[in-house]
Amino acid sequence: MTRQVILDTETTGLNPATGDRVIEIGCVELINRRLTDRTFHHYINPERDIDAGAYAVHGLSREFLSDKPVFAQIADELIDFVAGAELIIHNAPFDLGFLDSEFALLKRTPFRAHAAAIIDTLVDARQMFPGKRNSLDALCERFSISNNHRTLHGALLDAQLLAEVYVAMTRGQEDLTIDLIDYTVTTTATGQAKQLPTNLMVLAASAEECALHEQILAEIAKSSKKDPVWDFAIQP
Repeated sequence: MTRQVILDTETTGLNPATGDRVIEIGCVELINRRLTDRTFHHYINPERDIDAGAYAVHGLSREFLSDKPVFAQIADELIDFVAGAELIIHNAPFDLGFLDSEFALLKRTPFRAHAAAIIDTLVDARQMFPGKRNSLDALCERFSISNNHRTLHGALLDAQLLAEVYVAMTRGQEDLTIDLIDYTVTTTATGQAKQLPTNLMVLAASAEECALHEQILAEIAKSSKKDPVWDFAIQP
């Protein structure tokens, strides 16, 4: 069984070194690449003001968070949820920097030490799509994952979206079979030689069809005003 936890946070600002704190944590669970119904979600009282820029992103005010638990009250529950799992985070250094800082304030082992491994989907996306936008919104659009309900950033919603993005990014061809016959298997289960089909039909293009094909290629070459790649001679 492969257990993975997709994690996201919201914060009071951009830098824990200058006193910014975590104000929301959202996690969802994947077992063997499938979402389960287990989630972890908490709003957290940072006991400090929230930067205007951060508020514009997530809409979480100090007043709204004033009656929420402080980080120390949810730390053990967070550890229990992620313990031994592979963590999947978009721009992992940001979230891990904040969470390690919170654990340091509690004089506890760094948060990242509780994970079996860490995958940064931003790093993976930049390798897959170099030079492209690779924000969570951009990846949702690229993989046709609806995020129309996302008007502001929210840790649990973003974790759920990231789970869908991660599965889409790492999915191989699982269906849409082009050929139902596996020609790479040359023997049957009992070791006998496998017989390939002998009734395959070969349909050759007619002279008229070939002429029409050449005409279309000529029109494409003329409109592109460039040497077409199919005219390049193939050297032996």
